[in-house]
Amino acid sequence: MTIGIGRRPLLGAAAATALAGPALGQGAAANTLRFVPHANLTSLDPLWSSALISTNYALMVHDFLYGLGADLLPRPQMVEGHEVSADGLAWSFRLRDGLWFHDGEPVRAADCVQSIRRWMQRDVFGKRLASQLAEIRALDDRRFVIRLTKTFALMPFALTQPVILPERVARTEAFTQVTESIGSGPFRFVRDEWVAGSRAVFRKFDRYVPRNEPAEAWAGGKVAHLERVEWQIMPDPATAAAALQRGEVDWMERPLLDLVPRLRRMTDVRVEVVERLGFYGFVTFNTRVPPFDNPALRRALVPAVDQQEFMQALAGGDTELTRTGHGWFHPDSPYANDEGLSALLGPRNLDLARKLVKESGYDGRPVVQMLPTDLPAPNAIGLVANAMLRGIGLNVDLQAMDWGTMVGRWRASGEGADRHPWHCFALSWSGLWTTNPGMHTPLYGNDHPNPRMEALRDAWFDAPDMAAQQQAARRMQAQALQEPPFIPVGLWIIPHAWRASRLSGILKAPSTVFWNVKKAA
Repeated sequence: MTIGIGRRPLLGAAAATALAGPALGQGAAANTLRFVPHANLTSLDPLWSSALISTNYALMVHDFLYGLGADLLPRPQMVEGHEVSADGLAWSFRLRDGLWFHDGEPVRAADCVQSIRRWMQRDVFGKRLASQLAEIRALDDRRFVIRLTKTFALMPFALTQPVILPERVARTEAFTQVTESIGSGPFRFVRDEWVAGSRAVFRKFDRYVPRNEPAEAWAGGKVAHLERVEWQIMPDPATAAAALQRGEVDWMERPLLDLVPRLRRMTDVRVEVVERLGFYGFVTFNTRVPPFDNPALRRALVPAVDQQEFMQALAGGDTELTRTGHGWFHPDSPYANDEGLSALLGPRNLDLARKLVKESGYDGRPVVQMLPTDLPAPNAIGLVANAMLRGIGLNVDLQAMDWGTMVGRWRASGEGADRHPWHCFALSWSGLWTTNPGMHTPLYGNDHPNPRMEALRDAWFDAPDMAAQQQAARRMQAQALQEPPFIPVGLWIIPHAWRASRLSGILKAPSTVFWNVKKAA
């Protein structure tokens, strides 16, 4: 899930505020990239943390058995490839030459096996794999085998996700946070220079051997041209923009949409989309309690949605940074489809929505809508949702609160529902996580999973090929229209900004990567 992205008033005075600590650029080594990430790095364990900043960290420090290409399909990365038995139950993998951990030890099949075992305890794909696992073991230092009780065509995609740790580190219990940073990726983390809330530092790992093929998204040859990458944590986006303009930093990740016009006017600053999948916005429901435990009432909202109106509120008239016209899967996903979409994407029909509300049996009881005051994107789309809900006859009690309070009430939607009732709110999700049924957790309901949708996910997992998987996804979208777990309201894309004369080779990917990037002397 992604939070805190979108529009808000700018704090102009903050642009002139100096950062605590040494001035930016003092003593910086040649070929050092100074980067402003979208958030503070707080965890070194991407399995333990779902924050997108942990994904960025993992992509620098760790290599993966498979990587996602631009088409969101898996490519061999640490492995040379795989062989599958005739019955589809045994998968044999061989590691490629030249894999080393940052502590100087070679990457072995035993490291991969233990890392996969740890990952299987927490990840959706991992749990599915574990449920049909007969055996996983190393055959020698470069080969390991996974034997199954039934076929699993999605194996390569599943293995794009576990980070590969040294065996001793991977023995850490899956619900205990790993605190060591030992990967085998193109950059190593400089633990001694890490100051939480201020700076994180990475250095090129000289023993990393890239694949002999072009880099593409999260796959291919990960060539590290930079000797050092410094993440400078700047909570205020106006301060970061001013630092970019003065040349104190080289690259700013995900500035506020409000800042984009200002950045585009700056000399020698390039503003461009890097994370092309963007952020997926939706209105979600508490299906545990009335009135949204009634699927007919949730369906009544569908003809009232105008995705363009939601995106207008978020990004003004900048249609380059917003996308509409999609359903319950990301439009760039191989599983995106048009099943039943005319109900959502046809001309808005408020009269029909009001009629459906009455026919649903809605009795006029208050609908508590939570609205975060400190997160720009959910706030903007939440206000549009509020007007829509009122316009079709719902008695809405809009309750504004900070994000922390809202999350507490959200998580208490079961046992604490009587004390802290809520019925709906708007939020956003990283676009990547909405590209396939295994990662798309909002599809299954807000802390109250829909068994019919889960059964369709099982059918997707069991599908033997892409065509069958796509058919399963069509059935899932049809089910989402019958019992909406949420209503999709649009997609927005946050560009990055960097000094054009200094940087080249920045790749488009689901999340920020630093290989292939060059800095001019």
